[in-house]
Amino acid sequence: MDIASAKLIGAGLAAVGAGIAAIGVGTIFGQFLQGALRNPAAADKLGGRLIFGFAVTEALGLIAAVVALALAFG
Repeated sequence: MDIASAKLIGAGLAAVGAGIAAIGVGTIFGQFLQGALRNPAAADKLGGRLIFGFAVTEALGLIAAVVALALAFG
C-alpha cells in the first residue's frame, strides 16, 4: 500500500468520528427530552448540562472532521 492510499483510508476512518458525534448529539437531546418530560420541574436544572454536553460532543465531531480534511488534502 502506498502513502496516498493510506492517507485516504485514514481520512475516511477519521470522518467516521463526525458521524458518531452526530449520533451522540441526538442521544443527548433525546435523553434530555425524556428526562424533562418525566420531571418538568428539573428541566431548568438540566439545561446547562445539556448545552455543555452538546458543546463537547460537537467539538469532538468538528475535530474529527478537521483531522479527516487534513489527512485527505494535506
